[in-house]
Amino acid sequence: MKLNTIKPGIGSAKPKRRVGRGIGSGLGKTCGRGHKGQKSRAGGFHKVGFEGGQMPLQRRLPKRGFTVYGKKRVREIKLSTLQLIDSSEFNPSVLYDHGLIKNINDPVKVILGNQLVKRAIKIKDLIISRGAKEAVEQMGGLVELTVKDVNGV
Repeated sequence: MKLNTIKPGIGSAKPKRRVGRGIGSGLGKTCGRGHKGQKSRAGGFHKVGFEGGQMPLQRRLPKRGFTVYGKKRVREIKLSTLQLIDSSEFNPSVLYDHGLIKNINDPVKVILGNQLVKRAIKIKDLIISRGAKEAVEQMGGLVELTVKDVNGV
């Protein structure tokens, strides 16, 4: 094999379409563009979603939903839920292992709920409400805060 004998595979390279070379070629006169209209003219194109001046679909449909970019949704867990788990220390990995959160990196906030704390627990690396913090410390528990509320709540 030599470089000057290399050819493309059969059927992979189609010949260039030569338009406007007489009616015998099949692409004479209108050159395969049909008669009149925007597509038949030079430079006749329109953007994606253009419907000929009719109100486009993306503008006809109502707007639905809204999410703020960069704002994380804080997962809330009640103190009564933590009381059901056989552990004395709670952090994101413990909550993830027990299936209380789906993603270990999600911010979690511990809230008081409507039940009292029954035993002393240690809360570490979790956001906690003021009422829940007072309830935990009242029962002899400990709260170590190394995480600030991401949404300023």
